[in-house]
Amino acid sequence: MQRTFDDLGTPLCDVTFCVLDLETTGGDRNGDVITEIGAIKVRGGECLGTFQTLVNPGRAIPPSITILTGISDSMVVPAPRIEHVLPSLLEFCRDSVIVGHNVRFDVGFLNAALKRADRPVLGNIAIDTLALARRLLRDEVPDCRLGTLSTRFRLDHQPSHRALDDALATADLLHLLLERASAFGVLGLDDLQLLPKIGGHPQVAKLKLTNHLPRTPGVYLFHDARGEVLYVGKATNLRQRVRSYFGSEDRRKIGPMLREAQRVSHIETPDPLTAGVLELRYIQQLSPRYNKQGTNWDRYCYVRLSTEEAWPRLSIVKDAKPVGLHIGPLPSRTMANLVIEAIQSVVPLRRCTARLGRSYVAPAGAPQCTAAQLGIAECPCSGTADIARYADAVEMVKRGLGGDPDVLLAPLRERMLGLARGHRFEEAAGVRDRAQALAGAIKRQRMIDHLRHAQQVDLHIGGIRFEFDHGRLVHSGVDGTLSLGLALAPPETSPLHAPLNRNAVDETLCIARYLEANSQRVTLLRCTGEWSQPVHRLPTFEARRAAA
Repeated sequence: MQRTFDDLGTPLCDVTFCVLDLETTGGDRNGDVITEIGAIKVRGGECLGTFQTLVNPGRAIPPSITILTGISDSMVVPAPRIEHVLPSLLEFCRDSVIVGHNVRFDVGFLNAALKRADRPVLGNIAIDTLALARRLLRDEVPDCRLGTLSTRFRLDHQPSHRALDDALATADLLHLLLERASAFGVLGLDDLQLLPKIGGHPQVAKLKLTNHLPRTPGVYLFHDARGEVLYVGKATNLRQRVRSYFGSEDRRKIGPMLREAQRVSHIETPDPLTAGVLELRYIQQLSPRYNKQGTNWDRYCYVRLSTEEAWPRLSIVKDAKPVGLHIGPLPSRTMANLVIEAIQSVVPLRRCTARLGRSYVAPAGAPQCTAAQLGIAECPCSGTADIARYADAVEMVKRGLGGDPDVLLAPLRERMLGLARGHRFEEAAGVRDRAQALAGAIKRQRMIDHLRHAQQVDLHIGGIRFEFDHGRLVHSGVDGTLSLGLALAPPETSPLHAPLNRNAVDETLCIARYLEANSQRVTLLRCTGEWSQPVHRLPTFEARRAAA
C-alpha cells in the first residue's frame, strides 16, 4: 500500500527516495523499450541499497544507442526480460519517492512496460531534479544537464550513460539540491514538490512569510503593511495551501493581493470543519477586499408564501416576515425567481401583487390577468377564482416545500420529458433549470431545518468532539480537552419557528454538509431536540436521467 506521508508533510530527512535511471533503445516510450535499470535508495543522506540489471529488449539495439551507452546486443542476450525484472524493481521502489533527472522520461517508460505486463502503473510521488536544478542552480551553470551539473559542482559520481552511474550522480545532485532548497524554507516533501513552480514566481521573496505555518487545519489571513486583512482562507494543511499561492495559483486577484501582503497570520483548528466555520466568521466580520465569495450574505433573500392572506401568493423578500411560509435564505434573487417560476408552472397561484383582504369582492366586469387567460394561474382579482380550488393549490405548495417535494418536482420532470420528445430543447432546458433551482432550494432548507431542530448537540467525528447550538458551532476539540470556545463568537440565532437569519445560513449549511458527508463516522453524545442526520431522501432533480 502506498504511504500517505501524513498529508505530504513528512520532513525530508525522513523521506525514502529511490533515485532511478533507465537506458532504452530510443526516446519513444510506446515504441522503444528498456535495456538497463539502475536505482539507489537513500534516506537522510545515507544509501540504503542499490538495484542494477541489464534488460533483454527482445530486439536489436540501434548502433547509435550502443555508441552512446556502450550496451550491445551481446550484453543483453543473457539478461532477463522486463516482465521478469518488474516485480523486483517494484519491491525495491515500494513506499519510496521516485527521483530522476527528467523523471517523466523514466516513469513514462516504466509505466509503458507495466501496462504491457498488465500491471498497474506507478503510484509513487515523483521528484524531478532537472526541474529543481532549473529553479535553484540555473544562474550558475550554462545548462542543467546531469553531466554539466556533476562537473561544475564536483559531485562524487559522474554520469556515463549507464543506468547505475547516472542514478548515483542524480542522488548526489539531489542532496545538493535539498541543501540549496532549505534557503527557501523547504523542509518537507510537500514544499519540495511545490518548489519548481514557486521558484520563478514574481513574489517568491515573500515565501519566507510562510515558514512559520504548521501543516495542520486552520484559517490563514494575509495582512498588508498597515495590518489590514486582505484575504482570509481555510486549509486542511496551512503551510501547503498558503505556499501554493506562489505556485500554480492563477486567479487574477491573487497577484495583486500577494504584492500588497506583508504578513500571514493563522489560527490552528483541530479539524477542517472548524476551519471552514471560522473562515466564514472572519469574512463576515472583516469583509476583506480580496474575498468576493462569502461576503455577499447581506444580499440573500427569501421566497415567501403569504399564508396569512385569503389568496396567498409567492414573492421575494429580503427579510423574513413574522408570518407566512418562507424558504431560504437563498443565495440570490436569480435563484429565488427560478424557484417561484418552477412552483407557478405547476401550481396555478395568482401572480398579481394586489393586496386582497378576506372581505375582498371583485368589481363587476373586472378583467382577468394574462396568466389567467392562458390558463396557468387563478385570478381572484376578477372574481373568477374558486376559493376551495385555490386552497388546494396552496396546500400543494406547502406539501412540496415541506415533506413531499415530488409533488412539485414530478410534474416538472414530466413536462421536461414531453418538451424533449417534441424536440423543443430550449424550452426543456428552461424547465430543467427551474426544477433544479427548486430542488436545490428545498434541499438547502431541509438540511438547515434538520440541524436547527436538533438544538443543542454534542457528537464525535474522528476523535474530535463538537458542540452545536441550533446549527452553530460552539466548540470543537480533541476529546478530553477543555472547552474554550472558538476565536470568534457564532452569529445570532433566530427562534425555531422563524426562518434562519441571513448572516447565519452559510455556517449552518457548512456544518450540515460536513455532517452529511461524514454521517458514517458520527457518534451522537447528546441532543436536546430531534436528531435526524443524515437527512434522508434529500430532493434532487436528475435531468440527465430524465432526459434518457
